[in-house]
Amino acid sequence: QMHLVESGGGLVQPGGSLRLSCVTSGTSLDFYAVGWFRQVPGKEREGVACLDREGGGTHYTDSVRGRFTISRDNTLRTAYLEMSNLAAEDSGTYYCAVALFGSSEDMCLHEGGINFWGPGTAVTVSS
Repeated sequence: QMHLVESGGGLVQPGGSLRLSCVTSGTSLDFYAVGWFRQVPGKEREGVACLDREGGGTHYTDSVRGRFTISRDNTLRTAYLEMSNLAAEDSGTYYCAVALFGSSEDMCLHEGGINFWGPGTAVTVSS
């Protein structure tokens, strides 16, 4: 079992940067792929960035590639999403999730293998 709590959301101006954190507890994070998903009211939830277990790769949705970076610190049992050059369309509620099985691609594109979700943290990009 895992418990996930996101933090770091808030109001940021266009062009700014923000770092989201996902602190986990329970089973060691080493065993899980991690992902960040975004939901905007009226739209489907989107896989933004996903990271395989150690030795695997990453998947980013096209709109954030080159601007967002997903990372993890298994010792701290924490996943991160560094967001740069933010724009209004990056606004939404960001959710952290973990998956015991499956690839980062399947996780982000199909929410495949996800075992646990955090409650989300809101990000608003506005001037």
